[in-house]
Amino acid sequence: MDIKTATAVRRLRLVSVPEAVSFLLLLVCSVLKRTTEFNAVPVMGAIHGVLFVLYVLFLLDAWNKAKWSVKTTALYFVLSVLPAGGFFAERKLKREVENGVIAARARREGVVNA
Repeated sequence: MDIKTATAVRRLRLVSVPEAVSFLLLLVCSVLKRTTEFNAVPVMGAIHGVLFVLYVLFLLDAWNKAKWSVKTTALYFVLSVLPAGGFFAERKLKREVENGVIAARARREGVVNA
């Protein structure tokens, strides 16, 4: 994995958790709006909207640079629309970056798989 690909995947990973947290907070705010006088939905909706757009833009960039299949990209998109999916996406992306770095080091040092 080259540096540009690793950077694109890392950027997606960094936005996935805040996007998931904002989604969960938006759900809580929606419940509070209907059960109490507290209404933070406009603010949380805007924050979540910005984070979701960033997630999709970073997903498209990572897809382009990492040469993911449509299936892999679709999985990451589906995880973004599930309330806690961003946490799973972050773990999966972290593993992918680590594996890519290990593979790049092995190629650089001339180690081949047995």
